[in-house]
Amino acid sequence: MRRRRITTVLGIAAVGTAALAMIGWIGGYRVNLTSSAAIGLWRIEAMERPVSIGDVVFICLPAAGVFKDAFDRGYLRRGLCPGGLAPLLKTIVAVPGQRVRIGEDVIIDGRPLAASRIRHKDGQGRAITAFGGGTVPPGYLFLHSSMANSYDSRYFGPIPAAGLLGRASPIITTFYP
Repeated sequence: MRRRRITTVLGIAAVGTAALAMIGWIGGYRVNLTSSAAIGLWRIEAMERPVSIGDVVFICLPAAGVFKDAFDRGYLRRGLCPGGLAPLLKTIVAVPGQRVRIGEDVIIDGRPLAASRIRHKDGQGRAITAFGGGTVPPGYLFLHSSMANSYDSRYFGPIPAAGLLGRASPIITTFYP
């Protein structure tokens, strides 16, 4: 009898957790557990205006070879975006027409981007290649995180704005350095 009661309670808890997760997903809530942004609960909000520099967004990556390699190396997680990857949570730092130059840091239209030091090796000591630089093409965005170990446009370049899910709004998050 006691075993049956425990099994019933665990079953109800599992169904309840799954239901909460589904409601959260449908409501646009996402949990960030990466160091690219504050850890915690975020919400995806519709963009009611064109994106601009400084917007923090959720965006899906295209299903391309460079991102498969990044997934294999552990830079990206599995998720529900087309191609099976989780959306990125990043800040837009350059929009179409802006010139990006990569040296030891990122320079956008002649201005250094804060906290953008380029790493030549990842956390496992493997070589990592930086983006070659260039002009952000129409329909693309250049993304950044101030965290030194972030996998962002410093390494993969501009990505299609078509993958934009919306503006990221923190709900309950940790302090973001």
